[in-house]
Amino acid sequence: MAVTFNDLGSVAGLKKVDEYLLSRSYISGYQASKDDITVYVALSGAPLASYVNVSRWYNHIDALLRISGVSGEGSGVTVEGFAHTEAVATPPAADSNVAAAEDDDDVDVDLFGEETEEEKKATKERAAAIKASGKKKEFEKSSALLDIKPWDDETDMKKLEEAVRVVQMEGLLWGASKLVPVGYGIKNLQIMMTIVDDLVSVDTLIEEQLTVEPINEYVQSCDIVAFNKICKYSRF
Repeated sequence: MAVTFNDLGSVAGLKKVDEYLLSRSYISGYQASKDDITVYVALSGAPLASYVNVSRWYNHIDALLRISGVSGEGSGVTVEGFAHTEAVATPPAADSNVAAAEDDDDVDVDLFGEETEEEKKATKERAAAIKASGKKKEFEKSSALLDIKPWDDETDMKKLEEAVRVVQMEGLLWGASKLVPVGYGIKNLQIMMTIVDDLVSVDTLIEEQLTVEPINEYVQSCDIVAFNKICKYSRF
């Protein structure tokens, strides 16, 4: 169903979008689409942090545009008083074949299910094979938005983020981050990451890196808020 917003430069207009996004990750549907681009472009810039839901959404869409582009069609959204520019929604040239590549993939993968020991072993074996091979390989990349919860309102969030970013491995790139108030003075860290699927397992990263010593001094838990396939690329 089409959605209509108006006067996004006013307090009332931003408040309406903020309320709309309270229970939604995107303007329409369950993945980023051209509807998100329409609203993103209509905004004059990043909204104030006081608009918690709009800020969370804006930073997520901004990060997606910088690393992958957005190709979803959406359901249609209207921003009154704004002429939408279609070109902005077009992904970078390097990612123009994303949809076709995904259509060719018939494997049913549960991105949010628990990873078995066999799957973990297979991931490590694929990584070892990739490193050992000198042949040209085709890789898939994904972007994920993590929501990291501290122990309490006294947790030093700057040190928490530093501890998270210290985690480095081949195929992992940390991106933009944002502190999101969740109540009682507690703020969660939401941080974007880009991974090479054959080299990095998000479940393993959370279980074996982000929620164990010494990081668990700051981190209580870590959840996947959004997960999107980006593209395939080749490397020698």
